[in-house]
Amino acid sequence: MFRRTGRTGSARSAEALRLVKVSKTYGADESAVTALDGVTLSLRAGSFTAVMGPSGSGKSTLLQCAAGLDRPDSGIVVVDGEEMTGGSEAELTKFRRQRIGFVFQQYNLLPTLTVAQNTTLPLKLARRRIDRDKARAILTQVGLGDRIGHRPDQLSGGQCQRVAIARALVTEPSVIFADEPTGALDTRSARDVLRLLQETVRVHGRTVVMVTHDPVAASYADSVLFLADGRIAGHLEAPTVDAVAERLAHLGDAVAGVRSDTQTDTQTDTQTDTHSDTMPLGV
Repeated sequence: MFRRTGRTGSARSAEALRLVKVSKTYGADESAVTALDGVTLSLRAGSFTAVMGPSGSGKSTLLQCAAGLDRPDSGIVVVDGEEMTGGSEAELTKFRRQRIGFVFQQYNLLPTLTVAQNTTLPLKLARRRIDRDKARAILTQVGLGDRIGHRPDQLSGGQCQRVAIARALVTEPSVIFADEPTGALDTRSARDVLRLLQETVRVHGRTVVMVTHDPVAASYADSVLFLADGRIAGHLEAPTVDAVAERLAHLGDAVAGVRSDTQTDTQTDTQTDTHSDTMPLGV
């Protein structure tokens, strides 16, 4: 079963997401690829964080493990004060439907359903009561109040992504994970979607974690987390487009520094272990 970590009642945790030494490897033996290498992080509730890094840096794997779409090989994932460890697939699915929302690059809308039906689909799958007035209010907030009866093929890409955001909001999740949400959009539609994600945080009080390769998209977040080779390689508060682009350009230097520090720590630990029998307790 999922375990609570200091949260009481139905109150939301002040910490929306925590990862502790999370690792994930794909393949085996010589073909093994380490996607995440002992990642530890903490994100406060009501924050908007962009996750960036070069191709193969572990961005998507981080999102999948944090969102419960994939299980890490080791480490702990805590969402809204509950540890996602040891539960069955059915329990994990139920937890995702209650606490987590998703926005994907390709929208993932069902073509035969209307805007309203696509929006309320997570409630139907979770067998929760469907409040159509609430769904209509959310769709109005994202600018689709006059498109409720339309189907996806009658909408623009930007409008489809707004439906996806409304669908993520309707379950009142603790955390919304967005995977390249503007990747398939034109500049104007991308800007509108990013502003909606900001409103999701500032108006609705949700926590948004967005994977992106675009410094412009990242500049809409409160902070940016940089990954390289499956490790955290930097963090930037109040990001600007130029600052993000510059940090991305020097990610290789940051990773080299991390590796050097790790090697030094390992050598120090080895020396400490060698003389541990002569060290007093408490040192």
